[in-house]
Amino acid sequence: MEIPGLVEITSPEELREIVPPPLKATAEKARPALHELDRQWLAASPFCLVATSDADGNCDVSPKGDPAGLALVLDDRTIALPERPGNRRMDGFRNILSNPHVGLIFILPGRGDTLRINGRAQLVKDAPFFDQMVVKGHRPQLALLVEIDEVFHHCSKAFLRSSIWKPETWNLDAVPSRPRIAKALERPNDDLNFLEQYYGPSYADRLYAS
Repeated sequence: MEIPGLVEITSPEELREIVPPPLKATAEKARPALHELDRQWLAASPFCLVATSDADGNCDVSPKGDPAGLALVLDDRTIALPERPGNRRMDGFRNILSNPHVGLIFILPGRGDTLRINGRAQLVKDAPFFDQMVVKGHRPQLALLVEIDEVFHHCSKAFLRSSIWKPETWNLDAVPSRPRIAKALERPNDDLNFLEQYYGPSYADRLYAS
């Protein structure tokens, strides 16, 4: 990319000239297994971001959501995330088939701090623990099994800077509605009235329908 005046950083040494090393407590906070506090966080978290890349380095970040306790803790080194009905692209899952490394961020609504887990994942299509992941009658057909390499808590600066949990900063009309975006970018041949009904109140009733 040609941008006039652009000055690129090309080495770790150059990077450290701008950003000094972290404090000792920060540099050493990653742990190889879950603590009881991590278990409590996972039991309360309803939302997770899953980062993956394929063998060539092409990346994807996919959101995952369920009632609190989205991630099932199997032991101190292993968690499982159910796959619910979605858009069927399977971008992240296809990445995992060629590169098992994943990064997860677990979020609690209203909290600025987060829980981060990095590890190696595999896709499973059945296991005894699937029975523990039934929600509204939906037993997942797939689950992401993650062997933890490191786990640590992350501070709240990004959430504080963004004011993301402050309703007074929200501007839901800053961009067109989801039906209008779908009409413009994804489903131009569909009638807007149909799309408004499709993404209307009944959309939430179909979240666990195959």
